[in-house]
Amino acid sequence: MKTIVVIPTYNEKDNVSEMSAAVLSALPTDAEVLFVDDNSPDGTGAMVDALAASDSRVHCLHREKKEGLGRAYVAGFQEALRLGADKIIQMDCDFSHDPKDLPRLVAAADDAGLVIGSRYVRGGGTPGWPFKRRLISRAGGVFIRLVTGMPFRDPTGGFKCWRAETLKTIDFATVASAGYSFQLEMNHRTWKAGVKTVEIPIVFTDRQRGVSKITPDIAVESLKIAWSLRRGR
Repeated sequence: MKTIVVIPTYNEKDNVSEMSAAVLSALPTDAEVLFVDDNSPDGTGAMVDALAASDSRVHCLHREKKEGLGRAYVAGFQEALRLGADKIIQMDCDFSHDPKDLPRLVAAADDAGLVIGSRYVRGGGTPGWPFKRRLISRAGGVFIRLVTGMPFRDPTGGFKCWRAETLKTIDFATVASAGYSFQLEMNHRTWKAGVKTVEIPIVFTDRQRGVSKITPDIAVESLKIAWSLRRGR
C-alpha cells in the first residue's frame, strides 16, 4: 500500500531538508512526502523544489497564499489521493511530531480507518510543557469530549494516519474549518461515520527552530467549533 506523508509549510526553510530525510528514512522506500507550501516568503517552496528535483519521492504543492492549516490539508489530501496514496499521514514540519513514530502509525492503519497519534493515552506525553499549558490542553480535551460526545483522548492532535477510503467517506473537502479546528471537525466526521479509529501514544515536543504558529486564539476557535458540532453544523 502506498503511503504519502502530507506536511504543510509556511516559513520552514530551516526544517524541510532535515524533515524530508527523516521521513523517508523512517518509512519503506515506496513511501513519499508531499510538502504543501503556502507561498512562504522565506523561500521554503524553492528549497522543496530542489529536494524534489533530486528525489522523485519528494513533492511540493505550491499554493498562492496562506489560507489556514485546514485549507492546506484539504489541498494536500486531494493531491495525495491523485498521486495514488492508500494511506495518508499528516504531520507538522517542526519536529514536534517525531518521524520515528511514522511506522507505528502506518502499521496501526492496517486495521483502522484513522489512527491518531495521541499525547494523552498511556505512553504519550508533552515533556517540557509548563503545568498551566498542560492543564489547559487536557481541560480543553475533556470539554470537547463532553460537548461533542467523541471518545478521543486527544481530539485536537495533528499527527494522524488516514486510510484513503476514510477521507472519501467523510467528504473531507467540504469541511468548513480553515484553521487548526480542522483537526477537530475531521475527527468528528470520522466518528459520526462510524469509522474505526484508534489512538496510539506519541511524545510531543516543542519546535527547536523557526517560529510557532500556535496562538491563544486557536484554543478559543476549537471550543467554538465544538459547540457548532454539538448543534449539528
